Amino acid sequence: MDAKFKLSELDYPASAEGSLSIGNRVFKVLREAIVQLQFRPGHLLSEAEMAKQIGVSRQPVREAFIKLAEIGLVEIRPQRGTLVTLISAKEMENARFLREIIEVAIVRKLALVVTDGDIAVLREMTGELDRVGQSGDVTSILRTDEDFHVKIAELADCAYAWRILENLKTNIDRVRYLTLGEAGIVENVVSQHHAIVDALATRSPDLSEAAMRTHMADIIYALPSMVTAHPELFVD
Repeated sequence: MDAKFKLSELDYPASAEGSLSIGNRVFKVLREAIVQLQFRPGHLLSEAEMAKQIGVSRQPVREAFIKLAEIGLVEIRPQRGTLVTLISAKEMENARFLREIIEVAIVRKLALVVTDGDIAVLREMTGELDRVGQSGDVTSILRTDEDFHVKIAELADCAYAWRILENLKTNIDRVRYLTLGEAGIVENVVSQHHAIVDALATRSPDLSEAAMRTHMADIIYALPSMVTAHPELFVD
């Protein structure tokens, strides 16, 4: 599938780190396109073509390709082009393992300091995921789900930890993009979010950890069926 981009898609709001450079914004746009399988594994990306589509010079695209290679989403092949990598089931499981460790630590920390106002915010976000889920828009579902996890990290004062996770979980997100379109999956995710918020409301680190571990393990159960349904997207 060929992805087409507009300059408006590069207008990311300033983050806590300040305004993003053009190279970083191109990186985020291309990373999202790969995660959403607009560029499927095995697709050959042209630096010149990407620069033309996005409307920038080749230098920020080159920078973006290097960053994408660093997080394992592309393989740069001199004189041949840049290839979107196949999804490594082994690397995805390792990334999920590390993500679980970090997110469990974050939610345990939050359980000790969470306020009633924080709980209300998280319940509203879970309700929003439920509403978005009914639309069937997988891109919006994935973003809304991620917003929930970002908020938990922010409330626990662990925004830096989330920034580490953001690039670590890219292969997880590619698989989740496949699974979220399956019947019953979004409802299951919403239920798990409710369980996390309910556990946080008890101020129990142990209950909060258990709820988060259940949520983090969900992708492992879905992986075998995704490999069977889409063998062309996976390696090992």
